[in-house]
Amino acid sequence: MSKPNIVVFMTDQQNASTMLKDSPAKTPNIDRFLENAKHFTESYCPAPHCCPSRATFFTGLFPAEHGVWNNVLVDNAISRTVFDGVRMWPEELQKNGYETLFAGKWHVSAFEGPSDRGFNRVLQEGVKYGSFPEENKPIAREWDRVFDGVTEYDKETNEKSFGRIIREGYQKYVHFGVSDNPYNDNQRVEAACKAIRDYSSEKPMFMFVGTVGPHDPYRPPERFLNLYRDVEIELPPNFHDSMEDKPALYRRTQERFDLTEEEHKESIRRYYAYCSYEDYLFGEVLDSISEKGIQDNTIVMYLTDHGDYMGAHGLWTKGLPCFKEGYNICSAVSGPGISPGVVDDLVSLADFGPTILELAGIESDIEFTGRSLVPFLRDSQPDDWRTDLFTQTNGNEIYGIQRSVFNKKYKYVFNAFDYDELYDLETDPYEMKNLIDDLSMKPVIKEMCRKMWQFAYETKDAATCSYITISLAPYGPGIING
Repeated sequence: MSKPNIVVFMTDQQNASTMLKDSPAKTPNIDRFLENAKHFTESYCPAPHCCPSRATFFTGLFPAEHGVWNNVLVDNAISRTVFDGVRMWPEELQKNGYETLFAGKWHVSAFEGPSDRGFNRVLQEGVKYGSFPEENKPIAREWDRVFDGVTEYDKETNEKSFGRIIREGYQKYVHFGVSDNPYNDNQRVEAACKAIRDYSSEKPMFMFVGTVGPHDPYRPPERFLNLYRDVEIELPPNFHDSMEDKPALYRRTQERFDLTEEEHKESIRRYYAYCSYEDYLFGEVLDSISEKGIQDNTIVMYLTDHGDYMGAHGLWTKGLPCFKEGYNICSAVSGPGISPGVVDDLVSLADFGPTILELAGIESDIEFTGRSLVPFLRDSQPDDWRTDLFTQTNGNEIYGIQRSVFNKKYKYVFNAFDYDELYDLETDPYEMKNLIDDLSMKPVIKEMCRKMWQFAYETKDAATCSYITISLAPYGPGIING
């Protein structure tokens, strides 16, 4: 059998619940796709930001291993690219006879683009790179944008309009709206579809299509918003969380979204409509594959880089609050030899690199932290599959060390910037009650800390925080030898 074509469609900041069958989101193309796909409902990114998560996708490693901790293109970035010596699996595809094509959002490195990392052709690119000095000197481009925005703000009245958040001294921010072509996603998808229809090489094809939606601000095209005009929108079950038992930063973040309940509901309506637009674009890719007549030898993956709180705990977008909605990602795979169904085992975004190489029949000496999902795809249970999953973030622009470990029962969050969190996910799936001060939970906290430090050791995560003033975890890394 010839090597399969592989097409990856990755959205940006899509809440994983919008892919579920009972979601209010109207996604007919995803629904059609899932009829023949393996749907991984418990898939998670390693960090709630674009760059570290995308670097994890393209390397199969966690942030402590690949070195991308933050948005590489912001002025105060601590890391701007992957560590020296880190390889990306598209390079292996390229070396082993695949024609590799890229369209859309990269956001992995400030210095390298897709063409430097295994892609033969870059059709359309979303986020630009190469505009920062390699010596990583401080820059202050943000100041120009801030002053421009404040000047515009000062010319307006202070009266709050529907969906607008007033922040004195900051740029104008409108949470939602309407756009004919948000983030120019349509052009990138059109370029990808044309490349698929025109593809003439005898080589197998790997295509990455990266859209920017449904990233905030939530501005879907009007025709998709019209799908929800008469739909009654419900707030999430944990919307009214006061977060009094959670880190102060969480509450401060919640306060940024100074919206009425009606505005929150309208935000959800726009978010669903935006997901419907992304579904439409995904349908265009599926149609181009069918029109080319290659559907019987093409594997398709639908993924997102990270989630969106989507009103959970009164929050939006993403950030340090370590809630499921920010980390749970859309994840499904369809194609020849793949059995449809639902898998609820814990899956990482790091797993897709080794999965793609195995599906392509490529043996590589790259050492991945992720594991291949191919046994799941072929309807078998992998040996010794993980029962715990981990996250690693140092914050983004506003920095703060945070690590978590979770399984189907408990979730422990270490916050070096504030007090920790512990949730019983069986009795409290919406993460409303923090049990960190419950004395009966001390054995659980110790065991979760042990797992956290063991993973930190295995991934060479240097955040041991051993100095006396920063040894803030309830149990230190030495417990892994105890």
